[in-house]
Amino acid sequence: MTTDTHGHRFDELVRIMAVLRAPDGCPWDREQTHMTLRRHLIEEAYEAVAAIESGDDAEICDELGDILLQVVFHAQIASEEGRFDIDDVADAIVRKLERRHPHIFADAIADTPDEVMTRWDAIKRTENVEKDRTSILDGIAPTLPALAYAEKISRRAVGAGFEWETVDDVWEKVHEEIAELQATNHGTPEAEDELGDLLFTVVNVGRKMGIDPEQALRMTCAKFIRRFSFMERAAASHGRNLEGMGIDEQEALWRQAKEGER
Repeated sequence: MTTDTHGHRFDELVRIMAVLRAPDGCPWDREQTHMTLRRHLIEEAYEAVAAIESGDDAEICDELGDILLQVVFHAQIASEEGRFDIDDVADAIVRKLERRHPHIFADAIADTPDEVMTRWDAIKRTENVEKDRTSILDGIAPTLPALAYAEKISRRAVGAGFEWETVDDVWEKVHEEIAELQATNHGTPEAEDELGDLLFTVVNVGRKMGIDPEQALRMTCAKFIRRFSFMERAAASHGRNLEGMGIDEQEALWRQAKEGER
């Protein structure tokens, strides 16, 4: 691990990015724009999350470096256009952190995480007014994964007092949405609409229970892959494949997979 504590390597990263974007630099780097780099930023963020979940420090360090590169890349492009530079980016986040942590940098009081988040949301609402945003829901990125998008929308609405009193009230709404979905015809726009309503309500169940719905579904997907892979290996060990098995045999293998995780 490096012992450099003065940001020298960060300065070197900024310098290298400028070299790559120079007239005699890398042809690929020179032709990139904010728009062409969008998907790379998204991909790098997901790869960083995967590294974090793996617990591999070397992978986490590497993937965080890839995200940092994207930040420096965008700042370099903007600097060339006279819009802003990497120092402006750093200054903006420093100011935001200080502004949203008055319990640390001013005389406000917030002793619990919930109190911190309540104050954070209140400060964000003030910022929205200053930016002439007309709705409390303005500024939520629609490019977020759908579950995360729904959760952020829900939290913002709660900030305005639009909230169920208890989790039981949300459960009642879930059952109502299930019944409405069951009453639709398969594959119709109505069915799609009702499924969306059900998913949105389930997201609120997670929020009321303190569960991140995006993370919960990711964990379930990983669990399903793990168990399904076990089924495939078990079938192959007997010279068979899942496609040739009946549902009862497949269910038996699924139960074995579940029991093996206990």
